[in-house]
Order: sequence, then C-alpha cells, then structure tokens
Amino acid sequence: MTSASSLGFDFGTTNSVAARATGEVSDLVQLQGPEQDDAVFRSALCFWEEGNARGALEVAAGPWAIAEYLDSPETSRFLQSFKSVAASASFEHAIVFERRYRFEEMGRLFLRLMREKAKGALDGQAGRVIVGRPVEYAGARPDAALARTRYDMMFEGFGAEIHYVYEPLGAAFSYASRLDEPATVLVADFGGGTSDFSVVRIAERGAPRRCTPLAHAGVGIAGDRFDQRIVDHLILPMLGKGGKYRSFDKILDIPGGWFNDFSDWSRLALMRNRKTLAELDKLRRAALDPKAIERMIAIVEGEMGYQLYHAVGALKRALSAQEEAHFHFEGPDLRIEADVTRAAFEEWIAPDIVRIEGAVDQALTQAGVEPAAIDRVFLTGGTSLTPRVRRLFTERFGAERIASGGELTSIAHGLALIGQQDDIAAWAA
Repeated sequence: MTSASSLGFDFGTTNSVAARATGEVSDLVQLQGPEQDDAVFRSALCFWEEGNARGALEVAAGPWAIAEYLDSPETSRFLQSFKSVAASASFEHAIVFERRYRFEEMGRLFLRLMREKAKGALDGQAGRVIVGRPVEYAGARPDAALARTRYDMMFEGFGAEIHYVYEPLGAAFSYASRLDEPATVLVADFGGGTSDFSVVRIAERGAPRRCTPLAHAGVGIAGDRFDQRIVDHLILPMLGKGGKYRSFDKILDIPGGWFNDFSDWSRLALMRNRKTLAELDKLRRAALDPKAIERMIAIVEGEMGYQLYHAVGALKRALSAQEEAHFHFEGPDLRIEADVTRAAFEEWIAPDIVRIEGAVDQALTQAGVEPAAIDRVFLTGGTSLTPRVRRLFTERFGAERIASGGELTSIAHGLALIGQQDDIAAWAA
C-alpha cells in the first residue's frame, strides 16, 4: 500500500464521479450542486454568450449546466455524452457559437469546472490519479490510440502520475471490499456509452494480492443506444424518417445520416450550426413532406435536446419498474403521446442485447472460465438496472449469484483503491 492518498476518476458518458483513498479507505468526493451536494456530477457542458462582446462565452458543467440551460434554452448550447466521440477519428471539433472546441478542450473545461465545485477536495495537482477507461470505446470504428491521446491532453496537469484502468476493474476492486471469501467474479459495467466486462479472481481478505484480472471484453453499446431505439421508433417517424425528397426528376429516400445524428445525444446539439441548418432547410424545400423536416429544424433550433433526453429517460425508468408506461414529448409543432410496453421496448433493443451477450461470451472464453465456475456476477452502471439486461444474467448464472450496488459510484471508489496498490502496472490498461 502507498502512504499518500490517490484519486480515482470515473469520467462517464452520462455522469462523472471522483473518489480519494488512503490505505484501505476510499471516500467519494462531494460536489456542490444548485440544490444539494452530490458525488455524482453530470457529464455535460452548457455555453452561453455573455454581454455584447463577440466570442465571449460563459460555460457551466454538471448540474449547473442543466440549470443554466433550463433557464435560457434558446440562447444556450447544451452538450452531453461528449465522451462518446473520444475515439472517433471523424470528430474534429464541436462548433459552439461559431467557436471550435476539440474533445480535449471540452474535457479540460469540464475538469476545471468540476474541480471548482469540489470544495477544495480536487484543488492543486493530485499525486497518483487512476482514470477509468472503457474496454471498448463507443463508435462505429473506435480508435483506442486516438482516445488515449485525447485523454492524455484532457488530464494533463491533473496529477503527477496518470494511470488508466479498465472501468470494470475499478468496480471489481470496489466489490472485493465487500467479500471475505475467495471468488471468481464476472463484473458487468453498463454505462451510457459502453458495456464492459472483466473476469477477476478475488483472493481471501488479507492476501498479498487481492485481485487478479483474467480477461476483459466490451462493446460500444449501452444506455445511449437504448435511447436511440426509443427515438427511432417514437420520434423520427414524425421528423421525416422513411420519407422521400425530390431531386430533379427523381424521387429518392431521405438520407439516414440526418436521423443518426439526431438520435445521438453527443451529436444532436452540434446540429445547431449555420451549415447544418442551411442543409436541412434545403432538404425541407425538396421533401415530399416538408412539415416533417420543419419539425426537425424547429427542435434543433429550439435546443430541445435536453427535453427529448429527459422524456426518453423517464420512459426507460418507468419501464424498469412497470410493464407499461406513457411517453410524452412536446416540441415546436410536435406532440407525441404513446403508451409503450416493456415487451415492445425489449423487442427494439433485442439486437443490442445479442451483441452484449456476445461480449460476455468473449470475456468468459478469454478467461478460460465456464459460466458454472463464476461464483458471483457484479452488475454496476445505471443501465444495469434495465430488466432485460439483468435477465440476461439471471437466466444464465442464476439469481442467487447476482450482486449489485453503487451503480453510479462503484467504479470511482474502486479506482481510488487501485491507486493505493504497489503493483499499479498490473492494473493499468
């Protein structure tokens, strides 16, 4: 064990959490919020123009970003889930009020503002900092090396030593603190952008080395993809998806790229720029159903992304507790009311569940472990509360082997504990 404290940092797609550890004790860092303090800090930024000075922008992060956006939605820019583009070579910058921000610039802004709300707990340069990273990044063709470069620039100066550790390993170390007996554990971490799995052998308490990682696997599918399925079925048909437009003497399908961007939380707010809006207006004039494209333009211009996110999230949470729930979203010239059953939602996400199960199989195969040899399955991350996700594991491993808890905080808690280990290189990704 090291004598100095270490910092564990879980930079998540939806939420971020920090924890400090000394010895075998890890405590979450409490952050100031507009209404109350909380260890969970929303991974979001809100920009707005200040006064009459051209290019002078103010920015807020976390719950403060949400508060600023709700106060003036049409004159602000709300960015969320920006971690999703960390490994995307096609993402160069976000245009906010005609100003360009690279991923690492947004990341540094976010860290600075989060630090300001930590009541001094994150002041100054930390010693050993353990940053969580997904096993598999989100995106169609994720570039892990690019993401590492961007993370390095984002966390530059944040600590004297920066180490990266797979997020489910952080959760494994947190779970190990609850066990007294040795066990082979499958850790399943379901976040906003990725689903990650680690098979870890946990030794008895007091052993020289408590945890030994055996294998890892992941897939860039999680809560945000489930959101996309809801948007695809309930919202996009009203915005022109499946429609056609006229090009000279031909009738063509409207390109799907517009709808892919709209249903992606990390890209929806970025659609509000002059070039994109001009292209959408051109599409509106050519569309056979121009009203549908007008509705899309109105949502983008009206900066309604957060309201849409809130409505989709409310439906998911309701369907986690009951078999049927009501969906409501209201935007410019658009009102959608629909009763949605859990069975219908599970049908929408069925292709994603197949890929998630494939990643579980990959982790077990690489570890050389049969399902029967798994003593415990530790489920963590907000999306682990989705009934269909939990059923995947109860059906395969049995309900008696399933454990959960600290869905939003276990990774940071465990990462800080890893920072106390002498053999940190054995955990680094």
